[in-house]
Amino acid sequence: MKGIIDKLPHLPDRISGLRELAYNLWWSWHPEGRGLFKLLSRRGWFLSGHNPVKMLNSLDKTTLESASNDPHFLRHYDSVMERFESYMDLSAGWFCANVADPRRYRIAYFSAEYGLHHALPFYAGGLGFLAGDYLKECSDLGIPLIGVGFMYPQGYIRQMITPDGWQAGACEILDRESAPIRRVLDKKGDPLSLKIPVIDPPVYLEVWKVQVGKTDLYLIDSSTEANEPENRCISERLYAGDPEKRLRQEIVLGIGGIRVLKALNIDYSIMHLNEGHPAFAVLERIREKVEAGKSFRDAFEEVQATTIFTTHTPVPAGHDVFPIHLIEKYFLSYLPSLELDKNDFRKLGFNPADPGGFNMTAFALRCSAYRNSVSKKHQDITRRMWQSIWPDLPADQVPIDYVTNGIHVPSWIDRRLGDIIFNRYLGRIWLEEHDRERIWEMIDEIPNEVLWKHHMSMKNLLITRIRERARQKWLDPSRSDSSLIMASGVLLDPPVLTLGFARRFASYKRPALLLQDIERLKRIVNDIWRPVQIIFAGKAHQDDQNSKLLLQRVFSAAKDPTFGGRIAFVEDYDELLAQYLVHGVDVWVNNPIPPMEASGTSGMKATLNGVPQLSVLDGWWIEGYNGKNGWAFEGQAGSNIDAKDAKIIYDILEEKVIPAYYDVDNEGIPHGWVQMMKEAIKVTGPRFSARRMAKEYTQKFYLRALETAMKSDYQLGRKDISDFFSKI
Repeated sequence: MKGIIDKLPHLPDRISGLRELAYNLWWSWHPEGRGLFKLLSRRGWFLSGHNPVKMLNSLDKTTLESASNDPHFLRHYDSVMERFESYMDLSAGWFCANVADPRRYRIAYFSAEYGLHHALPFYAGGLGFLAGDYLKECSDLGIPLIGVGFMYPQGYIRQMITPDGWQAGACEILDRESAPIRRVLDKKGDPLSLKIPVIDPPVYLEVWKVQVGKTDLYLIDSSTEANEPENRCISERLYAGDPEKRLRQEIVLGIGGIRVLKALNIDYSIMHLNEGHPAFAVLERIREKVEAGKSFRDAFEEVQATTIFTTHTPVPAGHDVFPIHLIEKYFLSYLPSLELDKNDFRKLGFNPADPGGFNMTAFALRCSAYRNSVSKKHQDITRRMWQSIWPDLPADQVPIDYVTNGIHVPSWIDRRLGDIIFNRYLGRIWLEEHDRERIWEMIDEIPNEVLWKHHMSMKNLLITRIRERARQKWLDPSRSDSSLIMASGVLLDPPVLTLGFARRFASYKRPALLLQDIERLKRIVNDIWRPVQIIFAGKAHQDDQNSKLLLQRVFSAAKDPTFGGRIAFVEDYDELLAQYLVHGVDVWVNNPIPPMEASGTSGMKATLNGVPQLSVLDGWWIEGYNGKNGWAFEGQAGSNIDAKDAKIIYDILEEKVIPAYYDVDNEGIPHGWVQMMKEAIKVTGPRFSARRMAKEYTQKFYLRALETAMKSDYQLGRKDISDFFSKI
């Protein structure tokens, strides 16, 4: 590989480091990096949407030359570049200090999506941001991860709500020339191109690279003109609805992803599959070993022993199952290269509990030595769901572990809260040690009035941002319908108790649950002395008509004048709006149908910033709730559960939440409420961080898999697998 293409104007030599800094997302979670670009051009930073590559592309030569001769800018530049270069030292970090040389033992991490920053809009939701947070944390810890995924040039949907409340959408085409992403070149300096022969006609792939701190992320792109039109669209958008197109996506992601790593001469010791979408990577790893002279059985054992599989889906319908005729269509010509019989291959994807089709999760479970769910509750659900694969074991002994999800603290903590308040009261090294619980005990030292004043400033910023979005809509002649404007939050009032519900609109998440009893809700929000307002945000999947109907119902309530403007729906929910919401609302509401929330991370982001959560006991909240950091309720069983659960939420609001919020002293400080805010921070900070999560993956799985990888004979102390297939 010769290198990568940089699309930036010539930078003066004195500040040429801005090129590498702009293309490395390190700046996205380091305020000093963002501050440097803002210092270069505050207007350019704003107009670029906080995208330094786009900003540098737009700046004229005079501005850049001026900065290269400005002592004030150069002092900041030198300081930031020194910190950046120190951070990028591969010999530094927790992994190197405590585990091994990261240059020798690398982990290939496969995920169908990554949520990193709004400058790279190719994510769908929680799974993507979980993967993005994980890449950032592995960079911080020096864990030698290499990410593989799709580039999705049309993968992001911009949400537009019609006057009748229906979700319309338009694809946002990724402007690759103005994004922090670079095309990978071959030795000749041409775009690297690979052929995937499993699909006929063959698929040609190009590769793009995103630098996430120390972590390399390689993204596959099939949109090259070398492909037939039906193959160009394989990587066009996330999660194709058509089964055959989705199968083609997963073949390209898994088999193509392994071939990308080989073409780049990237050695790795173990592989981590984030969900079942990329599981065909297992086959290509086996094929490489068979090609090198091993039998299928030996190759399978080696690959299985060094593969980790994480499942996030707690319901059978959420797992990919492909018809056998499609599996045979695409794999019959490939299987001989593995020395694998088609019937044995089918057995690998066989789900005894639902024998129709080839199940990607069953396949991944069988092909991985280390398997985990993403919360303690999810482990119980997952073990029962897949017990049929281990019929001789009771459910509590099914070999599926758990690692509860976490969030990347530097990305989601409000900068002012961290830099001003936490630095003062927790000590300046709190961020470096944020997975240690003792650090967070110092939260109690923060004066109540200090934390409350900060929170109110965050709420004012949120509402100002929402109003600015409404103003921009008003300026657009095609969007200036007055009902759209009024529903979008222009009448929100900062002192009023504000609930937030922001996530992907899906039926199981019950976004309209608060609207179950309209008259009771009107009494709650319109109380003259203790009013309540609710901010909704989120997108429905383009093909999910039921979820679009739920969104329409919420939007209709936001338009209803009898709610007095106290219900708002903010369209086009994205990572930037999410930042404002988790920092600025008073209560985070989460009410999925249990047990369908495998973990959930939005509530972690809110509670980290002192926003208590009101949630059904599901996912991470079962582990996180302690009676002092928010409110919880058991989901009801039987018929009419939505009405029952809604009544419980109304009761909690009227009897606990509203009285606590409005119980203030003469200075307007709700001391009891602030104590709950502190408790929310103290619980989430150390226990639900991506740092704890990444260390747990390393200690539970990576170290054991790396030890296996270093053994020449791969003898694992397990029974030989000679009768493996006969037992499936």
